[in-house]
Formats: sequence, C-alpha cells, structure tokens
Amino acid sequence: MKKFSVRTIVAIGIGAALFFVLGRFVAIPSPVPNTNVSVQYGLLAFMSVVYGPAAGALIGLIGHALIDFSYGWGIWWSWVLASAGFGLLMGLGANLLKIEENQLGKSGLIKFNIAQIVCHIISWGVIAPVLDIFLMKEPADKVFTQGLVAGVSNLVTTAIVGSLLCIAYAATKPKAGSLKKE
Repeated sequence: MKKFSVRTIVAIGIGAALFFVLGRFVAIPSPVPNTNVSVQYGLLAFMSVVYGPAAGALIGLIGHALIDFSYGWGIWWSWVLASAGFGLLMGLGANLLKIEENQLGKSGLIKFNIAQIVCHIISWGVIAPVLDIFLMKEPADKVFTQGLVAGVSNLVTTAIVGSLLCIAYAATKPKAGSLKKE
C-alpha cells in the first residue's frame, strides 16, 4: 500500500477544512429544495489534480460529511459519496493534465474542464441519485432533478473557480528551460 506523504496528509486536512467552509458558508441556495450552488467543487477539482485521486476522494468525503453534520440533519451518505467520487475521478483525470510537469495553457484548461464536466455528470447524474434511490428510498424524479441542478451549477462554478486555481498554480511553476544558464 502506498503511504501518503506529509505534504499530502496536510493537503487533505486543509482541503477538507476549506471544502467545509466554502460548502457551509458560501453556498448559494437554489430553487430546488436541499440543493445549493456550491463553489467548493472548484477547490476539490484543483486539489484532486494536484494531490491525486486518494487525496481528492478523502477531501470530498470528509468535507461533505462535515457540511452535512453541521446542518444537523445527519449525514446524507449518497451525496457525500458522490463528492468523494468526484474527487477520486478528478484525481484520476489529472494524468491528462499533468499540471506538475508543464505550464497549463489553453489545451490544459480545456482538458481540465472536459474532465470536470464528465466527473460532475457521473457524480451528480449517476452516483448521488442512484444511491439516493437505493439507500434513502427517495423518489427518482426528485433526486434526478436535484442531481441535474447540482451537477450543472457545480460544473459552472468548477469551470470558474477550478480554472482560476489551476491557472494561478501553474503560474508558480518554472517554465521548461527557464533555469538554464546561457
């Protein structure tokens, strides 16, 4: 089993805490009950790309569980697992982006956004509603509507927040060959 580095463990803790704060205090209510426009998924996508799938899954799992717990209605595991799934899938998609190895560029941003759209569709179009139906015995029309609203709003906020975080992070990396002596 691969061990986490101290850097990754700290990133999981900080990422989960930021996910919680953004999800709990910066969420914008939507017209669909129990569904918010959430900015924390841009952070989760970015952290997953930088620290990998296991870190992304744990950040989503811990952060979302803390949000649900803080509201007092109990933990809604179907959506918590969908957040963990999103972090896991984005971390796996990071292999396409390789943000640590090169400058981001337009093609990198396009790949990031295609990956996040696909991951949101899987998380909010499949994982959350299907688990709601099987675990919570919720009506299909209700949970697929919630999943659609959450998925669309999350992919928009991830496109904005996640892209900005990736651009800022990539700007801190030295350009290939920029440190060579002339």
